[in-house]
Amino acid sequence: MASKVTRREFIRDGVAAFTLSFAAPAFLVDIARAQGAVSRNLVVIYLAGGNDALSTIVPYTDPFYYSRRPAIAVPAANVLQIGSDSAGRALGLHPRLTGLQTIFNQGRLAIIQRAGYQNSSRSHFQGTDIWGTADPNNSSGTGWLGRYLDTMPSPIDPLSGWNTSGATYRALTGSNIAVPSITNPAGYSFASPNSGAEAINERNSAIRLASTDRPDRPSLAFVNTSAMEAFATLDRVASVVSYQSTLTYPNNGFAQALKTVAGSIAKGIGTRVYWVQTGGFDTHSGQGNAGGGGYATLMTTVGDSLLAFYNDLQNQGLLNNTLMIQFSEFGRRISENGSQGTDHGAGSIMMAIGGGVRGGIYGTAPDLNPKPDNPTLENSGGDVTYETDFRTVYAKVLDGWLGTDSVSILGGNFRANAPAFI
Repeated sequence: MASKVTRREFIRDGVAAFTLSFAAPAFLVDIARAQGAVSRNLVVIYLAGGNDALSTIVPYTDPFYYSRRPAIAVPAANVLQIGSDSAGRALGLHPRLTGLQTIFNQGRLAIIQRAGYQNSSRSHFQGTDIWGTADPNNSSGTGWLGRYLDTMPSPIDPLSGWNTSGATYRALTGSNIAVPSITNPAGYSFASPNSGAEAINERNSAIRLASTDRPDRPSLAFVNTSAMEAFATLDRVASVVSYQSTLTYPNNGFAQALKTVAGSIAKGIGTRVYWVQTGGFDTHSGQGNAGGGGYATLMTTVGDSLLAFYNDLQNQGLLNNTLMIQFSEFGRRISENGSQGTDHGAGSIMMAIGGGVRGGIYGTAPDLNPKPDNPTLENSGGDVTYETDFRTVYAKVLDGWLGTDSVSILGGNFRANAPAFI
């Protein structure tokens, strides 16, 4: 009989420990494969504002979807059919998500139904922070991605994380890492009123000043350290500016941010985690009907941009090394409001995209019948209740993709019932 390997021994010895035992638990197999793989990239796609999951993934055979949304429901004839969930409920993508339909048909899009947590916060700020800390009871701690990056070998590469958004999200905050917000690589440079040799001299002088160790003045030491980290990233970020994509990306901010990420991956600058967001999902009014209107524009932006990014990476042989996960801070209410929009709700959807993704529909869609004993709804039948704890998805990403120990990062064991999308 092969000897068993303890978790501590495995984490210490990595993949080599796995060769000692064929009796390793599934999560150890996930970690072993992730540790043994070539450098992997995680791209987090955040839909800011609270995406209306029922307009993204449409339960087009549920009569209550239409009776509760008489003005904004997507007609059954318009949806892009993708099959049924394990409960037999037929589902379809929003008609503007032809890009995601292409990825789904290739078996590389996983749709995780009813993701969330108990007693969902309907606050944008608190909800975003809860998804960031991965702790519904603590929305003010460090972030799950920041804690992961904190585990990187010291000294931590200041470009191990890259935030393409101007705001820093709690998910990226760590104890030892400061993830830079770089929205435009072309503008991320040493600012000098001069050029040529004089500008180079000014930069070298600034580096010398920032490299001064000042243990007697901790605030100044912090500023100097941050400055040195910024200087260390300048040339690598500049290399992304020259990236020539294999196709033309859509002309919108979300797509251009994804193009920057593709350039960073192609140039091999060493970033492990990217944060990309697009907003406008706080759709309290004017969502549109028949699959058109303002929400349709959002879906066009998301679907077409993600397909361009997906195809660009695939063309360069980089798709198998890249995983995208998508989420929003909450879903929206089932019934439309008086302004032909939807208000803050609870359970929503998550998605995973990539060359290593096992595509399909995970979990079950809600039954939208507002009867009191409907287990898929909450808040007197007004909201979708969660079925999949969002932290189980994080655990799968951490263990199976990034090759770290999700228990230590998440502060608990969320491996049970994790959807097997990778």
